[in-house]
Amino acid sequence: MELKDLVGLHVLDAVDMEIGKIKNYMDWDEDAQIIRFRLDGKTYIATEDPDDGYRSHMKDINESTDPMNNSFPPCKVIGSMDEDPENDTLEFKDLVTGKTVLRVGTDNTDDFYPMFISEFNPENMAINQSKGESHA
Repeated sequence: MELKDLVGLHVLDAVDMEIGKIKNYMDWDEDAQIIRFRLDGKTYIATEDPDDGYRSHMKDINESTDPMNNSFPPCKVIGSMDEDPENDTLEFKDLVTGKTVLRVGTDNTDDFYPMFISEFNPENMAINQSKGESHA
């Protein structure tokens, strides 16, 4: 599966982030960031490849059957790929606020120091906006 497969209109209702263990190139366990998110009732998991401690990138993204812990009222989001050609990053913006709620992928893909991205900004969801606050 590729990030671009998730471009479009979705309903986001859960996001979990954690540090997990993955096997590195020498088959040793290594700490890695993991983000799970649920869109339209399907759970996806993106895993970091920590590379060498200075560089990282998204190892892969797949559907998952893992249970979700951090669920919230449904939020309509629109997914789009970052327009910067050096980034392979998918971002989801709240349809009401227009603000980015979730980003996942790899930034700086053509740079010496690529970087795994797993950002969740629940404060940008319409349900978390203060009354009277502008949604622009």
